[in-house]
Amino acid sequence: MENLKLPNDYTAQTEQVKEKDSKKFLKLVTIVSTFGGLLFGYDTGVINGALPFMARPDQLNLNPFTEGLVASSLVLGAAFGSIFGGRLSDNKGRRKVILYLAILFFFSAAGCVIAPNTTIMVAFRFLLGLAVGGSSVVIPSYLAEIAPADRRGMLVTQNELMIVTGQFLAYIFNAVIGNVFGDAGHAWRYMLVIATLPALALWIGVLILPESPRWLASKGKMADALKILQKIRSESIAQQELKDIKAHISEKQKIEKISFKDLRKPWIRRIVVLGISIGSISQLVGINSIMYYGTQILENSGFGTKTALIANVANGLIAVVAVIVGMSLLNKVNRRPMLLTGLTGVTIALITIGISAFVLTGSPMLPYVVLSMTVIYLAFFQGAIGPMSWLILAEIFPVRLRGIGMGLAVLCLWLCNFLVGLFFPILMDTVGLSGTFFLFALFGIVGIIYVAKFLPETRGLSLEQIEANFKRKS
Repeated sequence: MENLKLPNDYTAQTEQVKEKDSKKFLKLVTIVSTFGGLLFGYDTGVINGALPFMARPDQLNLNPFTEGLVASSLVLGAAFGSIFGGRLSDNKGRRKVILYLAILFFFSAAGCVIAPNTTIMVAFRFLLGLAVGGSSVVIPSYLAEIAPADRRGMLVTQNELMIVTGQFLAYIFNAVIGNVFGDAGHAWRYMLVIATLPALALWIGVLILPESPRWLASKGKMADALKILQKIRSESIAQQELKDIKAHISEKQKIEKISFKDLRKPWIRRIVVLGISIGSISQLVGINSIMYYGTQILENSGFGTKTALIANVANGLIAVVAVIVGMSLLNKVNRRPMLLTGLTGVTIALITIGISAFVLTGSPMLPYVVLSMTVIYLAFFQGAIGPMSWLILAEIFPVRLRGIGMGLAVLCLWLCNFLVGLFFPILMDTVGLSGTFFLFALFGIVGIIYVAKFLPETRGLSLEQIEANFKRKS
């Protein structure tokens, strides 16, 4: 009888080993693919410390407008990258597009390093933005499609964590390079060249990435999809998941997509306007003024360049901690009150910075007050507004409205991000630190009123229930 049990024991052990190996491989795939998120974070954060050196007369000799152009050209590129990245990956495949993005990250980052003047710098920053925008769409989609259902939320939000980690690393390297090579005007080139290393790692790492099994199945390549699933799942789960994918594709083909003509319907228009408003408000409260110009804000308040670079690391650290805390609260707290708490926190921090810059002008206390308020601002934004905005956008659009609705909302989000990045140095030069932050606070107040009045609670509701609620109220 004991001999008869051996094959069963052997099969069970083999299944356990295979499951362990598939989890290891999935973990490796997640780490490699989220290097795109790390690059996203580093390339958006590095400009924070590079600009003061880049702006010097013996370097690129930037004025307030060209400073804004250098910082925001990446964001304008990202707006286009987010539009075309998703469509390209639908046609060419997720893996192939991630490879294209890695190549674009590497060469555009290298182009920024060797840029001899502002025009070439802006051109390469725009190309870098195409890679950033593409990765912001393709990598979360890839992770969502390759992750098991019970780990999808954790793996997809890991990309968000890698973005803020990339920004944090940028602030650390900025501080080190700025203090070691600060007397050399070209220190900014050393800061920028570091971005080529994770781009190279992603480029090499793509070689081990499998294609998304869902994309393969959508193209009718069921045998290839099963092979990939068998590498990242146990055999029984792989077979069942392929059946579920086939059923989902069949169901999706029956769904009638909504077009621009349907925006005349009040309930559809209401959802789209809500999505655009949430996306826009999340940027107009000025988050990227701190992410892109944090060093200059601290300089303007009274710190020296080298001290400001070191102090700015605190902003990067709190952003990472706040995202981790925010991720842990996503499924425990209602969406609406969490977003309202975040907006209230950032608005109070913005008003405090505005009043302090007005009242404490020339005081040695001012830089420390501004630093503490930017830390509080980032805690509320990265812990609540950032994750909640993306989650709400993902939830309010029904499946048949997601393409057009999400596209418009994300486009407006990137464009508002671009406007903040472009005009912040001009605002600082014309109305000063106090006036600039009062303007951001005004958008915060508008956001609080709008969310309190128009945003319904979506936690615990299915997409069908959310759609029904919008129809009922229109």
